Amino acid sequence: MNQRAYLDYNATAPIRPEVREAVQAALDLVGNPSSVHAEGRAARAAIEEARASVAGLVGAHAEDVIFTSGGTEANAIALAAPAVGGNWKAFLSGIEHPSVLSGGRFEPDGFAVLPVTGDGVVDLEILAGMLEDDVPDGCRPFVSLMAANNETGALQPIAEAAAIVHEAGGVLHTDAVQMAGRLPIDIRGLGADLLTLSAHKTGGPKGVGALILAEGADIRPLMTGGGQESRRRPGTENVAGIVGFGVAAKLASYDLASMQGVAQLRDELEEGVRRIAPDAVVFAQAAARLPNTSCIAVPGLKAETLVIGLDLAGVSISAGSACSSGKVETSHVLMAMGAQPEVARAAIRVSLGFETSIDDIQVFLGAFGDLVKRLRKSEREAA
Repeated sequence: MNQRAYLDYNATAPIRPEVREAVQAALDLVGNPSSVHAEGRAARAAIEEARASVAGLVGAHAEDVIFTSGGTEANAIALAAPAVGGNWKAFLSGIEHPSVLSGGRFEPDGFAVLPVTGDGVVDLEILAGMLEDDVPDGCRPFVSLMAANNETGALQPIAEAAAIVHEAGGVLHTDAVQMAGRLPIDIRGLGADLLTLSAHKTGGPKGVGALILAEGADIRPLMTGGGQESRRRPGTENVAGIVGFGVAAKLASYDLASMQGVAQLRDELEEGVRRIAPDAVVFAQAAARLPNTSCIAVPGLKAETLVIGLDLAGVSISAGSACSSGKVETSHVLMAMGAQPEVARAAIRVSLGFETSIDDIQVFLGAFGDLVKRLRKSEREAA
């Protein structure tokens, strides 16, 4: 059997061999990291080494890294913090991950959705206007704006948005899960107050993430009952997962040098798709994008059919977000961008990563071309 082409890195990246080795070694650390004996101190030291590596990936201080069970929990903590700490109104872009767009602990009338352009980018003038006109007296704005979209790869103007938010006396949170390891991140340069990361998007283990605080920022924990993570996230730490996250973060920083090559592979893939289907739509093409992400629709062909057909041909991709319990649904991201429903339902996402080669691109294009040809022939015969 031929080797499969895995092109779904935005859903999860393959675990790196170095990470697997580190996780396996960490499983032998028998101590509780809160214990003061030798075994406990060894586990604590492993966590703190990982904390420094994760902080280094985003230009933060190690003490400002809060380990969580993943990006979703980190987002939930970020959104819960201001909700219990005073009078706030939240502003969330229409293309956010569902863990943000749900509004966290904000009441339905306590948050507003920021519109985006046809390329999936927030309009800064609209943001400034909403912060001026739509924040009730006595409230402060809390804005959540993802650094890079998980479906289209479109980048947001985080630094410029942060300046507007801070001028209005607010707080900015950014979900940087998809940007980590693909573009450089400096939390201070971005101006973000809170920043979310997830280990498994960078080749780390699933089930571990982090919320990063800018210097001077603070949060209120979702849960109480323990002193772990400086009393900001109680519960015994996932030592092995955190150790793996640290190794993945260090390796992800090295990946940045290879991203130009990944972008070239993405461009070759999109050019090949257009040769096969000249009417294909590439979403957010006019915007600055992640180097690894391509969101494509071929009008008239359902995304679910393409995903299943490519899977049978040995190619792994997604239809929009992979965080919907295996269901293929119309993308809220593309709908927020103004895409026609029938085009949005046709959209597939191809995302590349550190193991992607030109052979994978050729396998995809061969399978995609055969599938499109077969489906369009069936359409003609049925007409």
